[in-house]
Amino acid sequence: MCSLYHGEHMFGKIILIAALALIAWAFVARASQGAGPTMRYTVKPGDTLWSIAASHYAGDPRDAIYRIDRRNHLGGSVIVAGERLVLPSAR
Repeated sequence: MCSLYHGEHMFGKIILIAALALIAWAFVARASQGAGPTMRYTVKPGDTLWSIAASHYAGDPRDAIYRIDRRNHLGGSVIVAGERLVLPSAR
């Protein structure tokens, strides 16, 4: 009986240590910088999502517009001067 209790006790310690290690890893884990940094942009008078996308991203501006819209939760194409946008990194 004693050896069975000792085994269960040891198994419990192993589970506890594994759980603590997982929690510690979750706190120190950082997002990968592989995609590159994001950039902040202040909308100027006359700017449109199309003009911002065309000036900051290569290729088809429609993909960039979609990513800017999604990243900033715009819900449409209307932006106003002074608004601060986060421009996702170029792919």
